[in-house]
Amino acid sequence: MGDWTSLLPALTASERREVEAGLVEADARVRPLLQRSATDYWAAQVTNTPEWAVTESWPAELRRRAALAMHLETATSSTPSALNYVVRSLADGVQAWTRADLVWCLDVAGRGWGYQNAADLELPALIAGRLSPADLADLVPALSALFDELATDHFVSAGPRLRVVTLLGEALDRATGRRVPSRLLHNGDEFGPLVRANLCDILAAPGVPELLVHCASLDKPVAPAGWLRGLDGHLTTATEGKKAVRRVLEAFAAHRHSVHDDSDRLLRGLVWALSREPDDDATELLAQVTATAAAAPRHASGYPHAQRTAIAAVQLLAGRDGEVPVRTLARLAVTVKNKAVRSRVHSALARLGALRGWSLSEVMELAIDDHGLDAAGSRRTQIGPYEATVRVVGEKARLTFARGDVGLKGVPAAVKETHADELRQLRELVKGINATVAAERQRVESLLSEERTWAYADWVSRFLDHPITGTYGRRLLWETSTEGRYWSAGLPREDGDGWAIAGLDGRPARGDRVRLWHPLRAGVADTLAWRERVHATGLTQPFKQAFREVYLLTPAEEQTSSYSNRFAAHILRYRQANALMRTRGWQASYLGTWDGGYDSEATKLFGGGAWRASFHHQLVDTDNLGDDDVQYCSTDQVRFARSDGATWQPAPVTDVPPLVFTEAMRDVDLFVGVTSIATDPQWADRGEDRFRDYWHTTVVGELTPSAQVRRDALARLLPRMAIADRVTLADRYLHVRGNLRGYRIHLGSGNIMMEPNDAYLCIVPAPGGTGRLHLPFEDDPMLSTILSKAIMLAADDTITDPTVVRQLAS
Repeated sequence: MGDWTSLLPALTASERREVEAGLVEADARVRPLLQRSATDYWAAQVTNTPEWAVTESWPAELRRRAALAMHLETATSSTPSALNYVVRSLADGVQAWTRADLVWCLDVAGRGWGYQNAADLELPALIAGRLSPADLADLVPALSALFDELATDHFVSAGPRLRVVTLLGEALDRATGRRVPSRLLHNGDEFGPLVRANLCDILAAPGVPELLVHCASLDKPVAPAGWLRGLDGHLTTATEGKKAVRRVLEAFAAHRHSVHDDSDRLLRGLVWALSREPDDDATELLAQVTATAAAAPRHASGYPHAQRTAIAAVQLLAGRDGEVPVRTLARLAVTVKNKAVRSRVHSALARLGALRGWSLSEVMELAIDDHGLDAAGSRRTQIGPYEATVRVVGEKARLTFARGDVGLKGVPAAVKETHADELRQLRELVKGINATVAAERQRVESLLSEERTWAYADWVSRFLDHPITGTYGRRLLWETSTEGRYWSAGLPREDGDGWAIAGLDGRPARGDRVRLWHPLRAGVADTLAWRERVHATGLTQPFKQAFREVYLLTPAEEQTSSYSNRFAAHILRYRQANALMRTRGWQASYLGTWDGGYDSEATKLFGGGAWRASFHHQLVDTDNLGDDDVQYCSTDQVRFARSDGATWQPAPVTDVPPLVFTEAMRDVDLFVGVTSIATDPQWADRGEDRFRDYWHTTVVGELTPSAQVRRDALARLLPRMAIADRVTLADRYLHVRGNLRGYRIHLGSGNIMMEPNDAYLCIVPAPGGTGRLHLPFEDDPMLSTILSKAIMLAADDTITDPTVVRQLAS
């Protein structure tokens, strides 16, 4: 227990004897009822059994002593949850509690060791709630310290803790005359004290405390009609009520940190109070609160700042008019990691789209925030004699300053000193733009699994002229058609008359409909031609498109019908694999040595949300029995399901649209290709490891589609490199002729075999080993690894690393 025990006043010997008189006898009356009513009363709610009904006829004094006896049991034994109900049942209806009873109960609880279910505090809290302010006067310091300890304790069971905090808070409020209830905005987080300090007058205004208590009483995301009638009544009688609601929510939107569960409950009720206001300012504030509540700390992305508030606010925001709800929810759809909140966001977007006649994909597309940037991706602001410019460069927003025509290297000292607020706002703008840019990259790439087309004018405005999306759209291949049967591919080009789609021959293609180009729909010759064009022009696409892998259904998958085993039976480094799944937008429970932790199903939506892919994987037990961390996982089936309203119906792989299938399988191939132990260059040194056979088989295996695309990229890159006369590209390997030996680098795993005896060479290359070499895409780290190894080995006589030199000499 905490320091509150040292603040308790001492009982006199006569007071202690009076409290403890008859406890042994009362305990003896209760125990047989507990034993008869359940063979294992540790988990049973025994107060609902017929045997327990006899206690209702006991005299009040016997019930009082029995409650004290059971309180002693809660503090001196491994307390069963059933005793929470037992203590409350016995104390119910007893009025003759004394100050000595409370002090004795607190002293017992303070000397006990508790069981984190607050059973040892049920009775003290109940007694405190029934004593007069005079009886509580000298106990305020101890009760306040106990209250603060409970408010900051995240291990006590939620239900009992909330009951105890409520009763103790009410007792403290009566004893101190405090207007704003103690249990609201308490010291359990930084937010509560901040609001109390800054808004103390308005929080204590007539009717406002009662309004806050009512808001905190909402225990569901959707408010019942009776609760709403009560809310409207409080908003009417509290003249400062609406102002208080907005001020508290504004403080939360600006706070941007996680809050205590009690604050979360209060905020949930407050967003319902705000929703009663129809004006645009209320909508804007609701959007800000939604974004803050759904956001999460960087180190705990699955735990929102205020999950209860986020779930309620998402649903309320979807019912508001204007573009603000669309923009806010669309951004959350690609940034929120928490499953519960994310599912609500997708449902809200679907409902909002249905009301406005848009598909879910179109809703998200129309909601992309331009952050006030012009068509060139810039926004200029005058700050004193300086011009601040926020500009999107590549895929990052940057803030620069200039004075007149002279650019400055950093932030001027005068701006830091006299324009701190403006500087903070500009930095927040940069942060917001970067968040939108990152979300847009993921959204635009997801369009590759959809059969979507755009009217030409919509395509120009949404993908070329938009200052955020344009940074991607202008570097991608598109197709255009008039009748929807024959499509012409090309890259966007700005001509005198506007934007055009320029084909391989340089002539603009004509059409009134546009779709995103995918190699699955293109012929082999066209795909190879566009790869050459992308490479020759030095274009770096935001993600693999011209060089994108294609995965077609195999006869084996047609035979199994319900699943694909193409990427089964691989051993992955689990932490890296799980992180990569989340980066690619897959949702998965974490594997661990607990019930239900041995299997996991990673899922992701494709085809604009109409299809769901599931990638099954299992924990691989570690050889170290004392290590609970999951080091490796094994891969299993990939399955698909079709959306059927609120449910998902399993679908045969033969029914899955080709674009959905290839995009899902590409992700799974990426997980295996990047995180398989076969890509670990140090694995060969592990001796008789149980995965050794898998490693040796995989490091020289046939190339997957991703490795085949890598081979094609190398075929175009190598002739332009200084080592061109020292390398030869074969079916599975890149052969390198060094000055000391010859080498084979496997194009899938990146592992190296030395000639002529096929001895394994372990090299862990440093990042950035390809120098200034242009790559047509940036999302294949293995391509860079292979190139850096080839450059090093071509000049093997200059290698100085002793671990490598020793291997070369063996």
